[in-house]
Amino acid sequence: MATALPHPPRRIPLIGDVLGVSPKTPVQDSMRHAAELGPVFERKVFGRSIVFVNGADMVADLSDEKRFAKHITPAISNLRPLGGDGLFTAHNEEPNWRRAHEILAPAFSRNAMQRYHPTMLAITRELLDTWDRGGEVDVADDMTKLTLETIGRTGFGYSFSSFARAEPHPFVAAMVRTLRHAQRRAIQPPVIGPLLSRKANGRNEANLAFLHSVVADVIEARRNDSSTEDLLGLMLNTTQPSTGEALDEDNIRHQIITFLVAGHETTSGALSFALYYLAGNPDVLARAQSEVDKVWGDNPDPSYEEVAKLRYVRRVLDEALRLWPTAPAFARQAQVDTVVGGEYPMRKGQWALVLIPALHRDPVWGDDPESFDPDRFSPERNRARPAHVYKPFGTGERACIGRQFALHEATLVLGMVLSRYELRGDPSYRLKVQELLTLKPEGFKLQVSLRDRATVSA
Repeated sequence: MATALPHPPRRIPLIGDVLGVSPKTPVQDSMRHAAELGPVFERKVFGRSIVFVNGADMVADLSDEKRFAKHITPAISNLRPLGGDGLFTAHNEEPNWRRAHEILAPAFSRNAMQRYHPTMLAITRELLDTWDRGGEVDVADDMTKLTLETIGRTGFGYSFSSFARAEPHPFVAAMVRTLRHAQRRAIQPPVIGPLLSRKANGRNEANLAFLHSVVADVIEARRNDSSTEDLLGLMLNTTQPSTGEALDEDNIRHQIITFLVAGHETTSGALSFALYYLAGNPDVLARAQSEVDKVWGDNPDPSYEEVAKLRYVRRVLDEALRLWPTAPAFARQAQVDTVVGGEYPMRKGQWALVLIPALHRDPVWGDDPESFDPDRFSPERNRARPAHVYKPFGTGERACIGRQFALHEATLVLGMVLSRYELRGDPSYRLKVQELLTLKPEGFKLQVSLRDRATVSA
């Protein structure tokens, strides 16, 4: 964008806009700048310039697939050693992106979702078995166990035995260390930064090697299986419909890591934020529980179709994702010379970063966008809002392929938790958002106890 853009005050030559920011909270720092600087602004860090966009009209322009496409930012490029040319980290021109997208599309059809549903139910019951003991539970840790187990078993026929472990699976620990390393690299000086991090780079290589070894085990366990009823089966045993070409083994490994990381981190964060807001809003909690009681009754085995009937519970999820979209940004690159928002010119090849939490606080959401109000997603209010103001799953053809999988899983889990437990948060807890590749509440715990079914039935 050639037009001079607002930027944070106290910019330091060569270093940039680093005063008053934390390498641990780049998204929340940028949200603060968005509130102060408006719908478009620039940040510079060690010579790198990033244009942030969060205004509804401008994001609508950036969502135009004829003028813009996904851009792989430097921060996402730092994840290439982890995800290679997997769906999330692939460049648009890399053939394996479209090849994998076509091959994997059947894994997210309605028929596939119905096949996954019993496994999702079984894993949710494993969570409930641990929560039935009552007392205090670490929400984010338990949701991470649940969602990792879900994508592992439904996508790859592989169990991490998450609920048989006192601590998270080593895969999760290595993944967190790898994501944290990539985040630190994003704010290091581009020339001397790698030299300052030789030991850290060595540790990261060890973490990557471990993650790849786990994935090798996943593949080996299915080597002689000809099934095509999950993600791994499709990748091993089918070809791209339009070309007849198969995915190579390196790309299959990249796709598995992509789904294991992104497929469980985002959903666990969404569930954790939803439970945080439910615990802090008793009226919303009561209304959501009432809906589950009315729609499911005492049924411990809700069907796939019955999950879709929890419309208010789904609104709770939508509103939690509005306030804290767990994948908080996406970048768009101009494919032609164009103008954004009727005011800001962009040349072909230039890119901008859509800051989703700030977009979700645009004035189109009302006078109090920070408040938690699931009724923002009532059919009437949905119809009244302009397009492209709600983007928790990205936009266009590079939007999240697993959106419906994640929403079904999360709605099912919330419904079963709400049906079974009373939830009480710690009144002294103040939301602290942890940032890695995704967002989730840090240190959030709940007191859970079984509901009185006689009272519910009455």
